[in-house]
Amino acid sequence: MRPAADRESAEAGRDDVPDAALVAARAADARLGQDTVILDMHDLLVVTDAFVLTTGANARQVKTIVEEVERQVKEATGRAPWAVEGLRDLTWVLMDYGDFVVHVFSTEARAYYDLERLWGDAPRLPVGSPAVRAAED
Repeated sequence: MRPAADRESAEAGRDDVPDAALVAARAADARLGQDTVILDMHDLLVVTDAFVLTTGANARQVKTIVEEVERQVKEATGRAPWAVEGLRDLTWVLMDYGDFVVHVFSTEARAYYDLERLWGDAPRLPVGSPAVRAAED
């Protein structure tokens, strides 16, 4: 795992995080997604540059977050997800945009799969971070 000082310096920038991932994170946050964070996966995975992780308090909120992310990303970028999985049970919905993937979890699923621990080396951009706020301007 990367030392905390290195992780913090990596978090200061967002050069490898697609702008659309920032839009998705803000959309999740707007629908009261809990603990919304962006993991910069650029140096860790070949298949995607970022994960957006958020939690809905119940199935209804998970669905609302998914719909809002899709709406705002489409409005801001003209893009739709390549694939969406998990809409049947709404415990873990995965929205694949190619260069970033949105994970909308129920509270239990997020704790069980614990992607933040699994990808502990990934630099994190919390939605309230200066880099994400700067992208709003």
